[in-house]
This record gives sequence, C-alpha cells and structure tokens, in this order.
Amino acid sequence: PILFETMSCCSADGTQKMKLHVLPVSANSHGVLAIVKALGLEDKGLEIVDAMGKTRTEEFIAMNPCHCCPTLEFGGDKGAIWESCACMRTLCQLFEGGEKYYPKDPIMRGKIDLVCDWKNTSLYPPFYHIAYVMFGVAVDEAKAKEDFKKLCDEHFPVLLDTFLKDTKFCYSDTPTIADLGVAPLFTLIKGRPKFWAAVPEGVKEYHARVIEAFPEADEYFKMLDGFATGFKGDGADAEP
Repeated sequence: PILFETMSCCSADGTQKMKLHVLPVSANSHGVLAIVKALGLEDKGLEIVDAMGKTRTEEFIAMNPCHCCPTLEFGGDKGAIWESCACMRTLCQLFEGGEKYYPKDPIMRGKIDLVCDWKNTSLYPPFYHIAYVMFGVAVDEAKAKEDFKKLCDEHFPVLLDTFLKDTKFCYSDTPTIADLGVAPLFTLIKGRPKFWAAVPEGVKEYHARVIEAFPEADEYFKMLDGFATGFKGDGADAEP
C-alpha cells in the first residue's frame, strides 16, 4: 500500500474535514490523540472534537451506533470508524510518518496487531470493576479484587515476559500503536492506590516509558492521571 504523503485531513471530494471524536479523560482516546499529535494532523486539518455528553445523541448514533469513543469521522460520504486500534492503524496508514508507529513490515505488523487484539480481548475486560467506579459506574468490589489478581497472575506476565522480553516496547525498541493501546490503561489503576502499589515495577516502568515517549499528548495523560489520583470515592482505599 502507498502512503498518501501529501494528504490533508479533508475527504476525497474535499468537502469536509476529518474529525476525531474523543472523551478527553478516557484512556481509550489517548492513544489516538497521541498519534494525531505526533503526526501533526491538526496542522493538516483534522479536528479534535470533545464528545463528552454527546455520544448518545441521535446525530452521533447515526454516525456510530456503538456510541463509543474514539470515533474517526471521514469527510463526505466516507462514514466513520471506531475502536482505538482501528483508528490508530488507519491514521498511520493514511499519513506521512505513520510507518514509525505502525511499521510496514508484515511480520512486525502482525506482532503489533497481536498486541492490539490481546489488549481488547484479554487485558481490557478486567479493568471494568477495577477502574470504572471512578466514572460513577456500579461495580462489584469482590470482582475488582479477583480481576486485579488475574492481571497480576496472567496478563502482566504475558506483557513482561513475552511482549517486552527483549525490547523496551512491545516487540520493538521504539513505541508503536501497540504501546499506545496498552499503556494508557494502566493509569486507571491509580484510582485505587493500594492496587497501584501492587502493580509490578516492570509494568510501572513500561507505563512511564510510553507516556514519556509522547510528550505532545501530555495534557491528556495528565488529565487522566490527575482524575485517577484525585479519586476519593467508594473503593478508592480498597485492598487488592
């Protein structure tokens, strides 16, 4: 495939700009925001839209019936896509410089895609009861402890002993979209300080490396970090 190196963020017919709809405090939005910032896509016409409170509107659901963010809206009649890894892949394939974060080598892409799929199917589900209490969602505290144990016993070892076995980032010495899919989630654990204290040091160090690798998105990373560390509601002081 050929990168559209001179492409602007306008649609093929030039009538509308691409828009990235995000929830600014959401870890799931942060990876795509980091790619947008790293590739300078706002300077090419992409508009970042704060979708807080808008995802259940008729207009938004017509665009994305799953009413989730991030959602990447194309111009004209090109529609929209959602799911953070899909959005990151697409932006990296469309714009100059994207191969840095989603290399063209098929084997490396396969490994990056593996990590992204693992994030969605294995790593992410345990975060519901651990973290979403911060967003006013009713959670099961016993399940939060059970799921954190699963992270520690099953998922963190896969990350550290397989994906990071010989490299600083997932299968790579430089950060990719795989890392942007995985690492921002770990900030959510800070909403439960005693859980965070029990996170393996290797995971914490990896989290810090990824965040530090994308200083252009620091405002979003800090937004979630401050939100999580400032949480004082039910479950904040729970033991893991």
